[in-house]
Amino acid sequence: MALNRKPKILFCASTLGHILHFHLPYLQAFRSLGYEVWVVASSSQEIPFADFVITLPFEKNLTSPRNLQAIWKARKLFKEHSFDVVSTHTTLASAVIRAAILTIPARQRPLVFCTSHGYLFSEKEGWKKWRYLLPEKLCARITDVTLVMNHEDLEIARQHHLYKGQLCFTDGMGLDLKRYHPLSEEARKAARKKAGYTDTDVLFVYAAEFSPRKNQALLLRAFASVSKRHPKMKLLLAGTGALEEECKELAKLLHMETQVQFLGYVDRMGELYPLCDVSATSSRIEGLPFNVMESMACGLPVVASDIKGHRELVLPGKTGFLFPSGDQEALEQQLEAVYQLRDQLDSYRHNALLHIQRYRLDRVLPDNIKIYTDVIGRTKKK
Repeated sequence: MALNRKPKILFCASTLGHILHFHLPYLQAFRSLGYEVWVVASSSQEIPFADFVITLPFEKNLTSPRNLQAIWKARKLFKEHSFDVVSTHTTLASAVIRAAILTIPARQRPLVFCTSHGYLFSEKEGWKKWRYLLPEKLCARITDVTLVMNHEDLEIARQHHLYKGQLCFTDGMGLDLKRYHPLSEEARKAARKKAGYTDTDVLFVYAAEFSPRKNQALLLRAFASVSKRHPKMKLLLAGTGALEEECKELAKLLHMETQVQFLGYVDRMGELYPLCDVSATSSRIEGLPFNVMESMACGLPVVASDIKGHRELVLPGKTGFLFPSGDQEALEQQLEAVYQLRDQLDSYRHNALLHIQRYRLDRVLPDNIKIYTDVIGRTKKK
């Protein structure tokens, strides 16, 4: 490192939304440590605590020619700027950025920390997993530290050695409990009334991008079946995405117009969750899902697919209910069970609030920063 030069750290994710939602405390922490903070994402705008924001043309399809262009542009960025540390997030951005680092001489490579927010495969997928596993294995040779958020991903990373130096388990990125917390019963009733809901409405909420991975269609079909018997059940779907219109058409086909609300992008989920009674998710694959953590921090029991990530958070009989992923009949049974128990869920709410303390930002952030600073410190001594 040149004398009198600030050390440089580059954070990268596929979208600016990911940076804004998860990373601002980390940008602030590294700036306070004296770093020049750079951000790379698929679009550009001013970001708090970032000195520079760079746009790369990421495409969701890993084999898209635009991603080759992104690799070339990232390589040029690394050749022109001497980064000391790179922090990669999201599968696509991690693959592109690390592929670019693979193309530069070893002596010019920064320290690479790769945080997996959930590998997009599991060992159960057989040969199909290799479309995602192969890029991870190729990039592992320049990944100094790999951080994972659930125990199944820990075993995947260990079994396939998806790191060069160190493998670390972390309790996610940390959840700001100042933004997500329950309301008093009086405030909750007033807020529900203002929003147009009655005391007897039973509100289920699912906040997620409309995508095949999040699998809202399964929840819609199951909810339609159960809510025919219980018209006070309401489903609130927050988010946008490629399958949003398709899901709206499905809701019409299922005659759910009065029982499902498509809310679009909701900026203040911390104000919506406390109005609801139950959080639901039919996702096919996760890392450590913020939507589940946010709802639990607001005191909601969770109905969730039995997949990695969910199993870290949803403890059957304590914080929620699990059903086999993709099993509509099992999901219907859990929705019915929760509805029947709607007046007896206090212990679930209490347990959710207790369990989520493990993931609070003021505990997780210092632990994660220490992983970085310890490795950086050891590297400087060599």
